Amino acid sequence: MTAFSCILGIETSCDETAASVVLRRDDGRGEILSDVVLSQLDEHSAYGGVVPEIAARAHVEALDTLVEEALLRSNVTLRDIDAIAATAGPGLIGGLLVGLMTGKAIARATGKPLYAINHLEGHALTARLTDKLTFPYLMLLVSGGHTQLVLVRGVGDYERWGTTIDDALGEAFDKTAKLLGLPYPGGPEVERAAAGGDPKRFNFPRPLVGEARLDFSFSGLKTAVRQAAEGLAPVSSQDIFDICASFQRAIGRTLEDRIGRGLQRFKHEFPETEDLPALVVAGGVAANQHIRAVLTALCEKNGFRFVAPPHRLCTDNAVMIAWAGLERMALDLPVDDLDVSPRSRWPLDNQAKALIGFGRRGAKA
Repeated sequence: MTAFSCILGIETSCDETAASVVLRRDDGRGEILSDVVLSQLDEHSAYGGVVPEIAARAHVEALDTLVEEALLRSNVTLRDIDAIAATAGPGLIGGLLVGLMTGKAIARATGKPLYAINHLEGHALTARLTDKLTFPYLMLLVSGGHTQLVLVRGVGDYERWGTTIDDALGEAFDKTAKLLGLPYPGGPEVERAAAGGDPKRFNFPRPLVGEARLDFSFSGLKTAVRQAAEGLAPVSSQDIFDICASFQRAIGRTLEDRIGRGLQRFKHEFPETEDLPALVVAGGVAANQHIRAVLTALCEKNGFRFVAPPHRLCTDNAVMIAWAGLERMALDLPVDDLDVSPRSRWPLDNQAKALIGFGRRGAKA
């Protein structure tokens, strides 16, 4: 009989409360036994964005029940669990405190080991659960808080090749939607509006296109959208559709250039990869069908495999946190002490310099 390890995962870094039970067999195959997520969308929609205090309070009210539900759906008890994995950062500090303290309490009460997981590492390793990828591979993380191109060499071994110097891509979508009067969350609304628009009506800028470095910039594009809307005021429904379509097209062309250069660098640095090299896309923006189509075509052109985990595993979830813990357990990596603290900022690549603000007027290089 194949042996396996089983971990309870907890995720509370932003506005989703999540708990999951995942197992990993000794041959590396994983199985999701439960995946419970409670969205706080209704609580935050009136404010047009996530309110940290409201998010933390909602986590407190829901998390115990979600953990119980995850165990019940898995048909396991805490006695059957081998370890606890909880997100320790990056994210909203109030939410992180709720999830990590809950994980610590369960670990202390049961005597089980605790893994304090980097939320971004959860995204980076999910494709190994869903698609059995081998190292190394590239990951494009596109969410409300992050836009990064990361080389994934192994568990705990990451090199950031590119990052945003101002807005994250998801933030640019949300701000564009808010500017145009579209509901929150903005990403899906912009995509829906774009479906009825002319993508060539507005020639929006494509920041950093043509540059050798692999970083991203979206604040200038967001400004161009605002100027276009102000120049047309009052905007009609068709104007909004056309702006969204043109905005989305500019995003696609920007990613095509930035990621295309990254794929070429990967092939240069890893010319003897046994399997077809892979580009993994993760984060909420990965659900955008136009972006997926652009990246799929780009991968086909460059001889890469395009990997996008199911949407529910691209957004915030506890499955990826449990799986990251299981990957660490399989390598006998150290567990965390119960005095471990949450970290609102926690880069995957600790050697990389922070670049946020470098694209803004007056910022220091």
